[in-house]
Amino acid sequence: MGMTIAEKIIARAAGVEQVRAGDIHTVTLDRMMSNDGTTHLTVDMYNNKLKHPHVADAGKMVFIVDHNVPSDSPKTAAAQKKMRDFAREHQIDFWEGKGVCHQIMMEHYVCPGELIFGADSHTCTYGALGAFGTGVGCTDLLYGMVTGTSWVLVPETVKFNLTGRLQKGVYPRDLMLTIIGKIGANGVNYQVMEFCGDGVKTLSVNDRMVLCNLSVEAGAKTAIFEADEIALEYLKSRGREPKAVFSSDPDAAYAKEYTFDLAEIRPVVAKPDFVDAVVPAEEVCGIRIDEAFLGSCNNGRIDELRVGAAIVKGKKIPGHVRFLVVPASQEVYLQAMEEGLIETFMESGAIVMNPNCSVCWGSCQGVIGEGEVLISTGTRNFKGRAGHPSSKVYLGSAATVAASAVRGEICMADCLATS
Repeated sequence: MGMTIAEKIIARAAGVEQVRAGDIHTVTLDRMMSNDGTTHLTVDMYNNKLKHPHVADAGKMVFIVDHNVPSDSPKTAAAQKKMRDFAREHQIDFWEGKGVCHQIMMEHYVCPGELIFGADSHTCTYGALGAFGTGVGCTDLLYGMVTGTSWVLVPETVKFNLTGRLQKGVYPRDLMLTIIGKIGANGVNYQVMEFCGDGVKTLSVNDRMVLCNLSVEAGAKTAIFEADEIALEYLKSRGREPKAVFSSDPDAAYAKEYTFDLAEIRPVVAKPDFVDAVVPAEEVCGIRIDEAFLGSCNNGRIDELRVGAAIVKGKKIPGHVRFLVVPASQEVYLQAMEEGLIETFMESGAIVMNPNCSVCWGSCQGVIGEGEVLISTGTRNFKGRAGHPSSKVYLGSAATVAASAVRGEICMADCLATS
């Protein structure tokens, strides 16, 4: 019997010809990433718990400060200094203030065929380039850092066949929220979401990042696309070569299969306090908002900024709304400046922030207060995720968020255009 893309990546990393779902294998890791959420804990364990501490291969390590940038307290500053000093001592690639960790990894590191551990749950983003990226805790990252290896329980794969093309005014975020709404927040627990079908060819690498990034919100171990000509052209444009290019065998085993016609997808919103509480956007139109957020590792790239800027151009954000625009990286920020998008946002009254996780993380910028309502392109809407436990977070596309910011209430972009 054949293997899926994910199984082939694990087999390569394990140095074996064949793996099956349910097998446990020791694997050699291609790359490891850690951000300021937990790296200080990893460093503490390294310094205080190991008898013979050493870094197996610093060239495989990447440290990225992105969750609280700039630091918001002496405690945060101390944690980031610990991370900064350790990276300098061990010659680990270190990024600070340059962008959200997954955006940095995609722009500068990830290659097809790699097995990557990241100390962040949205490491599954890397499947957009045909890599197996998965989130781990800081203890697992520590083990990988000092040995260069880990173990993997081979997950089952669920096939998501995409057909057709998204209609105008509908975005990959609408698609992925729709999928999560259908299969549920536990729909693919410890499984791989493999996206395939003719509809995939209509999706850019940025689009694919949106889908892979949110896969963890359905419980997935990771998500993955085949590294086709679209992915390889993206890689070539950045001067990188694939580790390996895999496709699933015709006789590969899948735990389940779904088919989604992209032409049937409509704008949707996930209601508080669960990502799978997905409804058609028109069902929540009219709900007054206090804040709107356009950014995050899911929706802070140039594509989303273009969509948002086109909607707010020539309009003003009402006084009771705080509209935070946060590019996912410095590269995105600079491109947005060159295209005049930043000027458009600022003229509308938006607050344009430095690249970081911002209110998606909910610990520094844009934290919302008691009873306040946020419409967001962030990754999660759990109770208290963005601030006070009584606050409410709705998740929508960049178009829905920008239109809502202009209207001062949840609003679909086409409704704004016709009003």
